[in-house]
Amino acid sequence: MNAKEYLSQALWLDQMIDSKLEQLGTLKSLAMKVTSSFTKEKICGGNIEKSKMESTIVKVIDLENEINADIDRLVDLKKDIQDTINMMDDINQQLLLELRYLSGKGWDEIAASMGYDPRTVYRIHGKALKEFERMKLCQ
Repeated sequence: MNAKEYLSQALWLDQMIDSKLEQLGTLKSLAMKVTSSFTKEKICGGNIEKSKMESTIVKVIDLENEINADIDRLVDLKKDIQDTINMMDDINQQLLLELRYLSGKGWDEIAASMGYDPRTVYRIHGKALKEFERMKLCQ
């Protein structure tokens, strides 16, 4: 895995967490609409059917646990990325990688905040990726 692929994991994981949080909101909204059926008769010795409410709550809890695990992975990954970035000598390269991969900023936004034109940002980015990869190998 090259430096760009490694750094991009944080962006993808962040987007995946956002997507799951959106799904969780939808699921919780549906859970509030789920109704219980009191007309079903219970048959002794037969299959025990979970209520729709119970089934939905279990799904909510499972998704919450999955999101929490993803958040833990993201925090660990971002810490590792930050530690490697901090080892780099060039402050512009550090800032660019932080803005792009830890803050998720777009190229135009990065160029504006750093006071460079986009072409210069791409050039710095290329050098920063090489330096990041070199630092990662030194660890």
